[in-house]
Amino acid sequence: MLPDEFKERIEDEKIVAAIAAAEAGTSGEIRVFITRHAPQDPLPDARRQFDALGMTKTPLRNAVLLYFAPRSRRFAIVGDEGIHLRCGQAFWDRVAEAMSVLLKAGDPGAAIIAGIREAGAELTRHFPKNPVDRNDLPDSVVRD
Repeated sequence: MLPDEFKERIEDEKIVAAIAAAEAGTSGEIRVFITRHAPQDPLPDARRQFDALGMTKTPLRNAVLLYFAPRSRRFAIVGDEGIHLRCGQAFWDRVAEAMSVLLKAGDPGAAIIAGIREAGAELTRHFPKNPVDRNDLPDSVVRD
């Protein structure tokens, strides 16, 4: 799928709403980043963006970034150390596989929302919201 097609097939409002819903039950944070670059291995770029977006500054280290590079048809999921220690690599692999199926079917919006929902459910399980929690990071879709 070309980058313009990818962009046309996602609706920021739906993604922002999915993030807000996923974060409603957790102290965790979820962000979505879409790059115009074409990395063959998106993970190093995703980690750089994770840091640049301030995602390592959540008090419980429980932030998740869904990073998409439509030009190279790649994506990565980065979970900070707090959530990664609790769910393990097998969880991220399952989420990536479910998202891959939707991306290959040409529905990037559904893929992003599925990833958000899965990450949100895991965050809620391990980091339930408490009365003093606040939304530390914006829910908006970030693009470079």
